[in-house]
Amino acid sequence: MATFSGHGEYGGSARQKSCRTCVDFKTWSKQQKDAMNMSPQGRTNGIPNTGKAKDHGCPLDKDELGNATWAVLHTIAAKYPDQPSNKEKEGMKQFVSLFSQFYPCEHCAEDFRKDLEVHPPRITSHRDFSQWLCEMHNRVNKKLGKPIFDCKLVDERWRDGWRDGSCD
Repeated sequence: MATFSGHGEYGGSARQKSCRTCVDFKTWSKQQKDAMNMSPQGRTNGIPNTGKAKDHGCPLDKDELGNATWAVLHTIAAKYPDQPSNKEKEGMKQFVSLFSQFYPCEHCAEDFRKDLEVHPPRITSHRDFSQWLCEMHNRVNKKLGKPIFDCKLVDERWRDGWRDGSCD
């Protein structure tokens, strides 16, 4: 079984490959080609290898999984009630906890669980939850050297659509 060994590199004395969910597509693809001595123009199962997972139904890589995950989480937060019931609050706490346990990238999940210890989910309202999630996303962006999103725009981005009408 492949295990996470950090940043897409081979690691440890056993030189185990990183799992597909824990590395970017380019690194994983190179590992696969190296393992199979296959050229970039090769074919796997009769499907052209274009270098893009979505082109031929491959499992998501770490970046694709992250982007899709944040989109789902922000969309969930956008639909979270303004005045959630106690049952909805408890459900959301459980969801966030279970999500952090079962996220497919073990390294990412562990990092998220550590953040949750310091910054537990704020689930008292739509606004609190959306802002909390935006702040959590920005913590990850900062660690990855990505731009920080202006959390004042979270509803415009994920619930209402951009004011310029580009989402209509």
